[in-house]
Amino acid sequence: MHSVFETAPTSSTIPITFATKATWPAIRDGLAAPARQFALASEFAAKPGKCLILPSADGQIAQIIFGLEDEDAKSRDLFRPGALPDLLPPGTYRFANAPHDSYLATLAFALGSYRFSRYRKAEAPNVKLVPPDGIDASDITRMTEAAMLARDLINTPSNDMGPEELAQAARILATRFGADFNCIVGDELPRQNFPLIHAVGMASPRAARLIDITWGDPSHPKVTLVGKGVCFDTGGLDLKPSSGMLIMKKDMGGAANVLAAAMMVMDAKLKVRLRVLIPAVENAVAGNAFRPLDIFTSRKGLTVEIGNTDAEGRLVLADALALADEEKPDLLVDLGTLTGAARVALGPDLPPFYTNDETLALDIARLAQQENDPLWRLPLWPAYDAWLDSKVADINNAPSGGFAGSITCALFLQRFVAAAKSWLHVDIYGWTPSAKPARPEGGECQAARAIYKYLSERYG
Repeated sequence: MHSVFETAPTSSTIPITFATKATWPAIRDGLAAPARQFALASEFAAKPGKCLILPSADGQIAQIIFGLEDEDAKSRDLFRPGALPDLLPPGTYRFANAPHDSYLATLAFALGSYRFSRYRKAEAPNVKLVPPDGIDASDITRMTEAAMLARDLINTPSNDMGPEELAQAARILATRFGADFNCIVGDELPRQNFPLIHAVGMASPRAARLIDITWGDPSHPKVTLVGKGVCFDTGGLDLKPSSGMLIMKKDMGGAANVLAAAMMVMDAKLKVRLRVLIPAVENAVAGNAFRPLDIFTSRKGLTVEIGNTDAEGRLVLADALALADEEKPDLLVDLGTLTGAARVALGPDLPPFYTNDETLALDIARLAQQENDPLWRLPLWPAYDAWLDSKVADINNAPSGGFAGSITCALFLQRFVAAAKSWLHVDIYGWTPSAKPARPEGGECQAARAIYKYLSERYG
């Protein structure tokens, strides 16, 4: 189990009682007289996220009271208990009563213990939790460790997380689970018919590559995960402003999250034939950079006119999706930090997803809500497909005009998927702009838990 969990309670385990404004008076009145007087003197009102530490007669910690939203509140943060690791003194704790959702509270507690400490000492909180009865701590451990892998990869700056380093992280993960690892590097990409990946990465001195992991019984259903691995995005010759480049180390968030999902799948030993494809590049500026109005023939054979060099993520995904599609997988999933339009529409916390599989859409929406891994379906609106037309090529990678940018990106990618039985595209942000309970500021694991739970239901 994860180091934040303790296997069993002891006499020194400290109870955490969850209270709302509605339930707090009864909880307070049930306390022993000294504790009740202490709570009254503290003017504690069980506001969401507020914590009261009640002392025992000998000065030790007797109990924790932690505020949650009322049951009938219009909006409840089910990860609110993820704030506890930062609020609690060192010790081992247990839930004395049920929060709004014991499973999500336990997961949040574990996710809230994360620290990014590669460059500055940041010790994880010295707190442990005894998981409530009936909670699968091993599965929560699996999801927590995968989320922390994704966060670490995204938080690492690009000078230490280029295409080669991302490939090395993938290799370490593959080796851990006995998966096969392959990597096509640099000028070998066009020779093996990956011209779009090569075009995006050719201006950088750090060679582009296509990372390829396979795992599982070849007779099991084929599931392929494709992740955008743009390790830094300047925008290319359509250069981003400095403000737009500030957190572009996160532009490999799709790759980080498919590695997280793959980690969960392999650790759970799901009955799938898993393949992970990550086009890893750096979109740089140099004399040999690809240019607006250049035309490239993709792996699929479609000619692509470059409408904007800052729409590079869909280009590298296109070649990887075409390769994945050749195997006719039962499920093909791609994740990428692709469009500002998705953020304008839904903000940083709610990535849109796209699919024409109605059953898949319903299951993903249900599990996203169940796992508190928010996703929202947007349409593959057929009428907008014509916006991708080019006068000189089969397709343009970035239509002019500011409308429906996330949808047109999804429609572009759809052109490269024909044989897969089901396809799911998720336009993630991969970043938490300001800290929330269980979600520190910085790189974030998005969509991976919902996808893992879907695969667990279907192939467990």
